[in-house]
Amino acid sequence: MTATDVAPAETRPLKIGGSFTVGKMSQGRILALAAAAAPADSDDPVDVAIRQALAAQRPDLVVPPSDDIDPATPERRYSLSMVRDFPINDDKRCDVVVMRGNLDDVCKKVGNSRKDRSVIRRNSYWVGRRDWRPLAVATAPVGEGDQVGDFTMHGFIDVGLEGVSRGLDGPNAGDWVHVDVWSLSLRFQHWINVAMIFTLSCTGYLIMHPFFGPESTGVDQPGFLMGWVRFVHFAAAAVWVVLGITRVVSAFVARDPHLRWTEWWPLKKKEDLKNLGGVIKHYALIDQDGPLYLAHNPLQQLTYMALYCACGLQMISGFALFSLYHQGFWLWEIAATPVHWFGVPNIRMFHTGMMFALWMFVIMHVYLAVRADSLERHGGISSMINGGVWLRRGSKPVDAPEVG
Repeated sequence: MTATDVAPAETRPLKIGGSFTVGKMSQGRILALAAAAAPADSDDPVDVAIRQALAAQRPDLVVPPSDDIDPATPERRYSLSMVRDFPINDDKRCDVVVMRGNLDDVCKKVGNSRKDRSVIRRNSYWVGRRDWRPLAVATAPVGEGDQVGDFTMHGFIDVGLEGVSRGLDGPNAGDWVHVDVWSLSLRFQHWINVAMIFTLSCTGYLIMHPFFGPESTGVDQPGFLMGWVRFVHFAAAAVWVVLGITRVVSAFVARDPHLRWTEWWPLKKKEDLKNLGGVIKHYALIDQDGPLYLAHNPLQQLTYMALYCACGLQMISGFALFSLYHQGFWLWEIAATPVHWFGVPNIRMFHTGMMFALWMFVIMHVYLAVRADSLERHGGISSMINGGVWLRRGSKPVDAPEVG
């Protein structure tokens, strides 16, 4: 492609590349809020692009006209618009004031949590890296006597020039929508984790029971096979520890909300306990359908929380055994504390038992993943390769906005 194949920036129209949401409002409704915040006859390129995107992606959403617009100024880089009878969801309409404009200015006025603000800023950073600009959208409820409440950020819309690739697809206009769930970093961690658990299990079992090679014959000069096996085991353990550290760090700083620790912390509210029963009934084939979750349902959250604890204990017991050969250094003396408390045989038995427990989890994990994908047809297995699942437009996951 040459420079003449793309129109100059000043003559190229704007387009909407997608949106990022926090809370329960869908991408389509955020787009509708952004459209409602401008006059219906506005010829501003941003307003035109938003109306075109809304017509293409959510033609079912009728945007009520705004009856009072306070435009942005150089000192206040966001507009304020009174929108009457806006469809917040399928069952509720209310009057709201829409704040639309520069992300930094809007963030200073909203009352979202620190976690939401952190996730929004990290995602907006990567949008800017792709030469797009985030257009923030927030609302405040309007009560009796037109009293305006506190503003809440719902997310932002990606605005860019026609011909600039966003690197991500916007919502589909069909009945099924491909929803991005798992980030590239999480998928990378997942498959490295699989490789390390397999390597550690195979070499660990051979160290425990050398069933082949010179060591299994009991000869006086068995060779150095076991030395290589131990080296591979220790090297894989080091990679596994680094992987665990990166996962813990990402749980607090990741821009993907599904990587945050709150997403796998189980039973945060009473609704989760109720949905846990629904998930168990669905898995036990008592109920045909269970609660819809985009990421992890409560049973998965409990399982992964237990898995992370188990992996942490496995790392501690492994370092305790390894430290027995390095007692001359204070760090290894601390690492050997469990051995001093419980004895070498007990720690070895625990370390071996945890290996078999992890493999029990792997077997159940593969079975349930195949079963869920077969029953729900959402592409859950392939999501660990391409990062997304397929959901029907209008689906309402418990842990995510309405789809579409």
